[in-house]
Amino acid sequence: MKTIVLGAGIIGISTAWHLLERGHEVIVVDRQPDAAMETSFANAAQISVSYCEPWANRDAPLKALKWMFDKEAPLLFRPQLDWQQWRWGLQFLAQCNDAAFERNVAQIVALGAYSHAALKELVGSTGIEYHRLERGIAHFYTDQKSFDAAGHAVELMRKHGVQRRLVSREELLQIEPAFKAYGDHITGGTYTSTDESGDARVFTQELARRCAARGAQFYYGHDVLRLNKIGDAIDSVAVIPRQSSAGGKKDFILKGDAVVVACGSYSAPLLRTVGVDLPIYPGKGYSATFPLLKPEGAPMVSTIDDGKKIAMSRLGNHLRVAGTIELNGWDLTLDSPLARARCHMLSRRIEAILPGVCDTRTPDEGGNPQYWAGLRPATPTNIPFIGQTRVGKLWVNAGHGTLGWTHGAGSGKALAELISGQVPAMNFGFCGVDQHPRGLHARAA
Repeated sequence: MKTIVLGAGIIGISTAWHLLERGHEVIVVDRQPDAAMETSFANAAQISVSYCEPWANRDAPLKALKWMFDKEAPLLFRPQLDWQQWRWGLQFLAQCNDAAFERNVAQIVALGAYSHAALKELVGSTGIEYHRLERGIAHFYTDQKSFDAAGHAVELMRKHGVQRRLVSREELLQIEPAFKAYGDHITGGTYTSTDESGDARVFTQELARRCAARGAQFYYGHDVLRLNKIGDAIDSVAVIPRQSSAGGKKDFILKGDAVVVACGSYSAPLLRTVGVDLPIYPGKGYSATFPLLKPEGAPMVSTIDDGKKIAMSRLGNHLRVAGTIELNGWDLTLDSPLARARCHMLSRRIEAILPGVCDTRTPDEGGNPQYWAGLRPATPTNIPFIGQTRVGKLWVNAGHGTLGWTHGAGSGKALAELISGQVPAMNFGFCGVDQHPRGLHARAA
């Protein structure tokens, strides 16, 4: 069976690998010159099964209103003249209740646990090295009210089999001594020893190279022009190289038995061209990668700072800091006043928490922080769409939001199993085969 995978991020490459494992002939198309050059390029680096609560909860609407005029807000909604944004927002509001929250958490954790097991299996079989640290994930709080509320999150995760636990300030500082200089500001935290961290870009690119070695055909630097539909099924995919050759750019046709759309946020507009309308909207996330000045003082445990809702992960001699979501359309600029404010917030916060440990100077000050922004493909439920669409031969693997790295290995494996006629071993509502309707997610498929 020949399968065409559109998109070479962690989701697309994981799908390609698991299809190869099951004997498929695989073609991968991506507009970038290598794998993982967009959304998977510089994320928070966390495999965080225990920190995957949906954005939509009973407190989210009030917080979103409160944050609308704060340039450094963790979740920033900037209204656009965009019907898709407003529709997404209304569907998000419909999920902001306790019943939906519980339902969505169960799905996200089920996929997370399955995916973590799939990642461990994949790393064991390939030996890929990607700055992996199996030190768990900590989460610290800087006010008593937030720490008190953390107990509910811990109970919820433990209910779903995740061994997250409350820790005192003293225990948190024993788990990660790097935060001792900031210790007076910490009221307490949580810790999950089974979580881990690592560089998603390095992992994805190494996995892509192994896919190519096993016979996968890659069309890097190619745009997808259109999905060609005949009757009720996809007949072919038209692609075109981005760079002109001596004879000019010429589009050409790829044919296969199945087509997988794994293009992150760009999946939604592509799918709409053939009548598949999924509520996936881009959330602009930011990160900064700082060189370490004092490696001995940098954290080895990947950690979430609840005060600013940012994550920090050690990647060799660098510290990756990522956070904030901006629902502001498709803009990826880093030089607007808003983008600069959000980037500089990351620098200031890390300097406050880990003074002198990283080179947080701005370029104007002689530093070299690697600021980055990527579009997180968000659904109102935070549950991704994985499975078969109503259009014949067309499959989707998209909508993973901020959890693409956490859910990548499992999402790829699960979709490859479905395409191969198998049933993935987890309790998750897949597109096209959902036997337990969960409202929005089930109907949209």
